[in-house]
Amino acid sequence: MAIREILKMGDPRLLRVAQPVTDFDSDALHLLVRDLFETMAAVNGAGLAAPQIGVDLQLVIFGTNAPNPRYPDAPLVPRTVLCNPVLTPLGDEEEEDWEGCLSVPGLRGVVPRYKRLHYRGFDPYGDPIERTVEGFHARVVQHECDHLIGKLYPMRVRDFSRFGFTEVLFPGLDPKQDD
Repeated sequence: MAIREILKMGDPRLLRVAQPVTDFDSDALHLLVRDLFETMAAVNGAGLAAPQIGVDLQLVIFGTNAPNPRYPDAPLVPRTVLCNPVLTPLGDEEEEDWEGCLSVPGLRGVVPRYKRLHYRGFDPYGDPIERTVEGFHARVVQHECDHLIGKLYPMRVRDFSRFGFTEVLFPGLDPKQDD
C-alpha cells in the first residue's frame, strides 16, 4: 500500500476519458483500491478517482463511514468502491452546494448537481452495485464520476462570484484541509 501523488488541475491526464475496468478481482486492482483509500484518508478526502492518481481506469472510491473534516456538516456516505459507473438522474431537480477537490487544492466553488440519482456499476470483485441516492451522497458520486470523463468541478461552476480560495471563503476551516 502507498500514498500516491494526486494530480493537480492543469495536468492533461485529468482531462482524459478513462477506460473501463476489465480485470476484476485481480491483485493489481485490489492494490490500486487500497492505494486509493490510503491516499484519500491521508488528505481527508470525501472521494477519489483513479485518474486523479494517474491511473486511466473507470474506478472511483468514496465514503468513510466517519465524519469528514473537509465537510464537517455533511451526512455520512458509506465506504464504496465503484467500477464502470453509470449514473442516471432521477428528475431534473438540481441542488447547488460548495465543492472542493483534491486536484484543485485551496479552492472551493458552488456547483449545481442533480439532487437525486441512481447509480450502478461493479465492486472490485465484479459484483454489481446499484443504489438510489440523494443529497451529499449523490453530489460525491457525481463529482468523482466527473473525473472519469475528464471534468473537474470548476468546469461546472456557473457563477464565478461563488468560487475562490478556501481561506477567504471559509476562514474557520483549516486551509491545509484543501491541499
